[in-house]
Amino acid sequence: MEDQLIIRGIEFQSRLWVGTGKYKDFDETARAIEASGADMVTVAVRRVNIIDRNSPNLLDYLDPKKYKILPNTAGCYTVEDALRYSRLAREAGVSDLIKLEVIADDKTLFPDVIGLLKATEILAKEGFIVFPYTNDDPVMCRRLEDAGAAAVMPLGAPIGSGLGLRNPYNIKIILEHSKVPVIVDAGVGTASDATIAMELGCDAVLINTAIAGA
Repeated sequence: MEDQLIIRGIEFQSRLWVGTGKYKDFDETARAIEASGADMVTVAVRRVNIIDRNSPNLLDYLDPKKYKILPNTAGCYTVEDALRYSRLAREAGVSDLIKLEVIADDKTLFPDVIGLLKATEILAKEGFIVFPYTNDDPVMCRRLEDAGAAAVMPLGAPIGSGLGLRNPYNIKIILEHSKVPVIVDAGVGTASDATIAMELGCDAVLINTAIAGA
């Protein structure tokens, strides 16, 4: 594995991607991101005020020369909502990148993979660089790749659970068949969990709860 990760011509210096939820304020968020050494930061379009630039928002605390912003559609339960918030983020000049989430279940926050596949295909055709959050199903990951995903982001365990990679065998199969980068998203609770993901061959890991709760 090369030290530098490149996706669609975009270079990443760190294999650690970080989320921005569950912090007490923007200042704490910014300090945690700085300490992490990550250069890819994902921000929920629905939950953080990144559209109205006249009001305080997280982007005021993040140096655009240091960080790449990955808007996400967390909290979207329909294809239509996910498309709307993806387009809003791009229209606001945030990014053409999108971490695509279409949620099916309130309790587990597992993805609606049928809706996710549809939204991925639409956004990819519109020129978005799509990073879909999906389950650890090798077949679905392949279909998302075929639909135009720039990378696939299978969950290691339910969001916020910190349970680690519950099915490393599935992740291994995904890696064996994927022609796009694989980033484990959700459930990475410890440094050893991240190590396991990287040892399997994953291209990066995305962590939020474990860092915010540390």
